[in-house]
Amino acid sequence: MISKKVLSLSAVLVVTLTGLDADAQGQRDPAAYAERSRTISARMEASGLADPFLGVTTDGTVTPGLFPITRTGVDTGPVVAGAIGFLQTLTPDQRNATQYPVDDLEWRKWGNQHIYLRQGISFDEMNATQRNAAWTLLDASLSTKGLSLVADIMRLNETLGELNDDNFLEYGEGKYWLTVLGEPSASEPWGFQLDGHHLIVNFFVLGDQVVMTPAFWGSEPAVATSGKYAGTRIMDAEQDKALELINSLDATQQSKAILMTNKTGNNILAQAFSDNLILDYAGIKISEFTPAQRSRLMDLIGLYIGNMEPDAARARLAEISAHLNATWFAWIGDTQDDSVFYYRIQSPVLLIEFDHETPVGLSHIYPRGVPYREHIHAVVRTPNGNDYGKDLLRQHYATQTH
Repeated sequence: MISKKVLSLSAVLVVTLTGLDADAQGQRDPAAYAERSRTISARMEASGLADPFLGVTTDGTVTPGLFPITRTGVDTGPVVAGAIGFLQTLTPDQRNATQYPVDDLEWRKWGNQHIYLRQGISFDEMNATQRNAAWTLLDASLSTKGLSLVADIMRLNETLGELNDDNFLEYGEGKYWLTVLGEPSASEPWGFQLDGHHLIVNFFVLGDQVVMTPAFWGSEPAVATSGKYAGTRIMDAEQDKALELINSLDATQQSKAILMTNKTGNNILAQAFSDNLILDYAGIKISEFTPAQRSRLMDLIGLYIGNMEPDAARARLAEISAHLNATWFAWIGDTQDDSVFYYRIQSPVLLIEFDHETPVGLSHIYPRGVPYREHIHAVVRTPNGNDYGKDLLRQHYATQTH
């Protein structure tokens, strides 16, 4: 039972995933699907993990000194207790498959695509006690909004299965996997990962510091109009507040912020296997915003950071605010109430992308190759080497004996 809180990648990957929706229709052979998943996942990893982790940068060089080990005052005790409690519910074999060293490559092995082969234990595989413990861990880690968003994305993946003639081999609310990295501790580094279709949470903990990136939020469809979870919808605010922000800019500001008015495809760049993305700033610099516009931007950022537990979110927002004048905002698409669009918020310590995508799982219903509001991708990253808390972990190893 859910707690009370819930009442581009490279062309290689693009080519690899092209046509998945076509041969998925009617696909019901578990062995064939498993083999296809293994083959495609191997290609994704061969391309995306070929180089050691560097992090998202503007020019291939990490800006140092952005993420000091410090005291935040965040109480991470409930998260530690939740992870310990979850691990205690697992059998020895399950724990062996679910727990990894804190510096393991497993951190980077996640995919927002449904086809990707996951590690750990899925909600489908868990018994009731284990599922309760998993939700307790997520409850301790996320805000009310964040936990509800997790549950709703899972539910909409069930809706996607229903809309594909009840294809629950490939889709479904239980097809989300948990792994734990390191030993949950009040002082030593550790973390966990939630990995599944359109939903990724990487959660690193060092003392009272928390890094919750990369995080991926999205769905196709974005609204369930029928089925088991009819009425479920996600990310209206992330969509609508962005429109309010772009329309609050004057003509001169919009001429800088809007890179293209015609959105013809997918524009997101920092999703699965893009850990070393080189992405220069684009659009308008926030130093050119009025105080009211800056406030709107922080409200929009807060929707994403606000998926974290509230104290951790406050610490993260303070870090982001300190670099607000070095932040950029970019837009692709029109700015009408019903427009499809992409936007990017980027600074030395933050990257957010939101994108209305073309159909994949529902390409048998909606026109292929045409972006639409029923397919949302959004990603949050910490540039300059601190995704997965890796810069904090590096500093910890440099100062501690292990």
